[in-house]
Amino acid sequence: MKVPELLEGVCDLDRSSSVPLSQQIYRALREAVGQGRLKAGMRLPSSRSFAQQQGISRNTVNTAYELLKAEGIVEVSVGVAPVIVGGTLPEGAKIQSGNTVPLRGLSKRGNQLAKNLRGDSWGQRHEALQPGAPALDIFPYENWARCLRRAVRTVRSTDLLYQHPSGYPPLKAILADYLASERGVRATPDQILIVPSMQAALAGISQALSDPGDTAWIEDPGYMGARTAFHGAGLNIRGLPVDEYGVLPDGLQKDSPHPRLIYVTPSHQYPFGARLPLARRLALIENASRMGATILEDDYDSEFLFEGRPVAALQGLAGGGEVIYLGTFSKSLLPGLRVSYAVVPEDLCGPLVGVFRNMGQLANVHAQIALADFIDSGHYRAHLKRIRSVYQQRGNDLVAALKEVLGNAVSVEPPLGNVQVTVRFNEDLDDRNVARGMQARGFSVSPLSVCYLDAAPEPGLIIGFAGATEDQIRGGVRALSDLLSARLN
Repeated sequence: MKVPELLEGVCDLDRSSSVPLSQQIYRALREAVGQGRLKAGMRLPSSRSFAQQQGISRNTVNTAYELLKAEGIVEVSVGVAPVIVGGTLPEGAKIQSGNTVPLRGLSKRGNQLAKNLRGDSWGQRHEALQPGAPALDIFPYENWARCLRRAVRTVRSTDLLYQHPSGYPPLKAILADYLASERGVRATPDQILIVPSMQAALAGISQALSDPGDTAWIEDPGYMGARTAFHGAGLNIRGLPVDEYGVLPDGLQKDSPHPRLIYVTPSHQYPFGARLPLARRLALIENASRMGATILEDDYDSEFLFEGRPVAALQGLAGGGEVIYLGTFSKSLLPGLRVSYAVVPEDLCGPLVGVFRNMGQLANVHAQIALADFIDSGHYRAHLKRIRSVYQQRGNDLVAALKEVLGNAVSVEPPLGNVQVTVRFNEDLDDRNVARGMQARGFSVSPLSVCYLDAAPEPGLIIGFAGATEDQIRGGVRALSDLLSARLN
């Protein structure tokens, strides 16, 4: 039997799939053997022949054949085409048709953690208009590369061990000075813990400061990452009402159990962007102190204030240990840098270092050394100055295009800061379906409604602009116009 005839209808590769081609080949041949379409004694194409026919790498085919060999399905010898050695799979083996990978043994908490609660297209190849994504086209790669090279060249061997579980000391000292001058944060370097991400900080702190069944308050609508972390800690989550000025400090006091944690984004309320007034900041601190709660202050996008002066961080306003201040370099530099930080009360430093160490949430040392150099050399402040101007222009361009093309179909205002805008639909539409339609067209927007917890959800989209080109902005707005027209007409 000729090779093309042997595999006809057996191994149809989908090059647009996220499943590697080697896995597709392995699964298709395994399934064909289990179903009896390929029988013992049949020879498969050589890896060279198979690769040439399919227009793929020979290594891809060899990987698939090695997987089949490991399961005893084929025999592979040097210089000889593989031969099928069994017409059925071993007893108890199950065939999974298609590209479905079963989720085995997940707990209820595991299933909750694995859900895509944000409704985004995280992990996909396209990233146009992705919320939270910084501008890669204006990142100072040469300056960053020089800092990385110096970090590799000058690092001490002891720094590459587990010497600094709370973070690289020079970076902590630089951050303490920077946060004091820019955000009014009052802390010694020892109070700063370096972690790989904001999500890691939220997960570790929520599990350290609460027990399953305790209550956490979050803004409603609010950041889905916080909700995911608190679900993982087994907390009961209640929504704090939000208005055009930000969170309402007294919103839940009458009918909700006292919380252990209160998560807020006072510098730029997620997702609408309000800056919390000073009077509300002080009231929030007072309420937290009275209830014995810890405020988790996510100083989200405070670097990107386009107009006016920033209000001092809650942490600097608080007199005691009511506030843990959280920040990240994912938006101002690169998500792949994997450096974030938490400023914690002195009495929690030691315990939280142990928590992050035991959870394996330690940041890369070379990245910390390079970042300390990058900030200390003035590159970071220069980069922030540049991207504020670029981001403001791109945000205004996106809003102008939305208003021009969509008119009264949406409500949107020019951003006062941030790397994204929130667009409200003026009709009752299923924003999840609209977001999926946009994602299918190559635009990684997120639905607004998923941000709501207890409050009645508003339909809309969260659209990133920081890393968007003019063509991507125009193309995304046209795609959104087409989708809304199809649903409204």
